[in-house]
Amino acid sequence: MRRLRSLVSWLAPPSNDGHLAEYQLAAFSKQLPVLYCILMITAVALAATHAHSTPAILTLGVPALLCGVCIARVVFWRRSSRLTVTGAQAVKRLQATVPLVVVLGTCFTLWALCLYPYGDAYEKCHVAFFMSITVISCIFCLMHLRTAALLLTGIVVVPFSIFFVMTGQTVLIAIALNLLLATGGMIFILLRNYNDFTTMVLSQRELLARQAEMQRLNDENFRLANVDGLTKLPNRRSFLAQLDRTLRDACAHGTRFAVALVDLDGFKGVNDVHGHAAGDRLLTEVGERLARIAGPVVFLARLGGDEFGVILSGDPSDADISAFGTRLCALLQGPYLEPDIVADVGGSAGLVAYPGGARTAEQLFERADYALYHAKQHHTGDAVMFSHAHETMIRDSSRLEQALRLADLDHEMSLAFQPIVDAARGRTIGFEALARWTSPELGPVGPGIFIPIAERTQMIGRITETLLVKALAAAATWPDRYRISINLSALDLSSPVTVAAVRRIVGAADVAPSRIDIEITETAVMRDFAQASDALASLRALGVHISLDDFGTGFSSLSHVHRLRLDKIKIDRSFVADINTGQASCDIVKTIVDLCRNLDLECIVEGVETEAQRRRLMGLGCRLMQGYYFSRPIREREVAAYLAQEMRLAEAAI
Repeated sequence: MRRLRSLVSWLAPPSNDGHLAEYQLAAFSKQLPVLYCILMITAVALAATHAHSTPAILTLGVPALLCGVCIARVVFWRRSSRLTVTGAQAVKRLQATVPLVVVLGTCFTLWALCLYPYGDAYEKCHVAFFMSITVISCIFCLMHLRTAALLLTGIVVVPFSIFFVMTGQTVLIAIALNLLLATGGMIFILLRNYNDFTTMVLSQRELLARQAEMQRLNDENFRLANVDGLTKLPNRRSFLAQLDRTLRDACAHGTRFAVALVDLDGFKGVNDVHGHAAGDRLLTEVGERLARIAGPVVFLARLGGDEFGVILSGDPSDADISAFGTRLCALLQGPYLEPDIVADVGGSAGLVAYPGGARTAEQLFERADYALYHAKQHHTGDAVMFSHAHETMIRDSSRLEQALRLADLDHEMSLAFQPIVDAARGRTIGFEALARWTSPELGPVGPGIFIPIAERTQMIGRITETLLVKALAAAATWPDRYRISINLSALDLSSPVTVAAVRRIVGAADVAPSRIDIEITETAVMRDFAQASDALASLRALGVHISLDDFGTGFSSLSHVHRLRLDKIKIDRSFVADINTGQASCDIVKTIVDLCRNLDLECIVEGVETEAQRRRLMGLGCRLMQGYYFSRPIREREVAAYLAQEMRLAEAAI
């Protein structure tokens, strides 16, 4: 019983492999019309040879009916071959074809058997020949539908073989045996071809599946290569590609668009205070906020860190671009809520329009970045549109940068020295070295201009080393009681190479390290507190003193002041300007002076310009001061004369 069920299952038409059925139907639908045509032609020929000896019903009626059915099926299959079917539909059509083939084959077989008794020996042989042709046609034309081919072959071969054997005629028996042998060989070939066909289809399906999986992986890799993993926004690579596409479209159609670069304000403080995990969650929320304004004309991307890029297409006007920048910054204003913290973070934006502001992708990106830099420096939390004034500033900055890159630092860089005075005793205790640059091409350039350029171009380290050598060489000519104060930038502190160079220069100088004050700003410290702390510790190990400049204008806390192990604090000049009229400035200065006294730190006040300010500061407990009231910065060759004059005044006072 089990073998019988296996045989029935083997013979059954496909029922669960729709993909294989589709291929079977495609091949079957092309070959089956050929089978019907062969049957019709051979049937007409057989009927014609029996027309004189056989009743008309068998030579005209039955053949006409059978040929009519065949013609109908040919038309059906010709139309069906042009239709697209699903796997399930192919299975159903093949399953429906099998019984129809069986019925039609049975009808042809019975008709041929009915013709056999009529006619002479030649006509009987024609019947045998008709059956042989039918078998061969069935096997070849139905090879892609194994079930139909085997059933039809069995319906034709078995009855005729039995019939021929039962006639007892040697020739007919030989024909039956030949038919059986030929049929067996054809069936063997049929099964081999069917298996090869099935294997080919399955292999093709596996290949297509592999190709589909490879395509899926390629698509996933492309997505990962173009999408930021944290915010799920497009990344820098995708942004630049979109910028190129938008630029090509704008050039082709003569339309406008804008590029905006956005940088978060206060993000570093979140990372430093709450950790990088909190910073990542904040960036995720920023991405969600920005996604609200994404649309057909707004393309958003995270460019890296806390910087985002936006492309505004759709031919916007200058007013549209400006309004969009304002909306963008307003969208990024805090607070950003966390389970245990509230981060008050905002965003500044720089925008540039095409074609008025720039005409190439590189220019668009650079000028949007310049507008962002300008916004961060002067309009924090707002959007700044790149303008012709900015273009002029860029040209001037480019000239300065080029001149600075080509400068002979040893000859063009010099120092001015501003005295630091003990106001209580009326004498100078040291000098602060101030950088000066005189370009052969541009003339004198102030430090407020060339220092930021030097930092941006990574030249500040070379300049610091050059000026440090000059400052210590000058201090070596002064009496030992005078100190020298030297400024280090944020980039100097963050560069191990520059810190190592400073240590080497200090160690090789003819100035005792105890006479040297290294001045740093709060901004420089807060840029990377851990790195700054390590750098200052290595310098302090040499014996130099550390002074915190511009105190009160940055973001340092008392814990930072304590952890840095400072020696001096310099009160920023902004608190001195209204010291005689503003109570708040008085209170702040008094608080800082008391703080220094309690922490055993020296306190120096900058920007003293009048006698009234000096007296007021003295009344608040300030002793060390510097500013135009005492002396403007002087040249190196003037220091000796300045000290001599001070000595004469002191002696005259005695």
